[in-house]
Amino acid sequence: MSEQPKWTGPTRPELRGLLRDARTVAVVGVSDKPARPSHGVAAYLIEHTHYEVWLVNPHLTTLFGRTVYPSLAALPSAPDIVDVFRRSSELPGITDEAIAVGANTLWFQLGLYDERLATAATSAGLTVVMDRCLKVEHRALLGPAD
Repeated sequence: MSEQPKWTGPTRPELRGLLRDARTVAVVGVSDKPARPSHGVAAYLIEHTHYEVWLVNPHLTTLFGRTVYPSLAALPSAPDIVDVFRRSSELPGITDEAIAVGANTLWFQLGLYDERLATAATSAGLTVVMDRCLKVEHRALLGPAD
């Protein structure tokens, strides 16, 4: 019996294309606390990229003068990228929700990695990026749009 190959993420050129072509990003688990990474990443995406940024947190209603949605299902349409800032224990539900809403890419932020979930999302047609920061990758591959 042969071992199944390990999951592999997109290459640098594939990441560049993914970031270049995306139009919408949902930041799941965005915080209203400026010291939190999700706050800084959301602020960067809003201020320095061409993306329409949707903020997702069931405990907030507004942030940065924008509506904060309680879930991915509540968004105006399917996001191109679902950028996840949640505990590992919440990743299965977020993965299921990203698949259900028809997202294109599931992006687990630094420290988040689960090959089983990546395989499930990839099998459902999503591109998966894990243990990477969207802000860092955007700056390195595309640079700020301002």
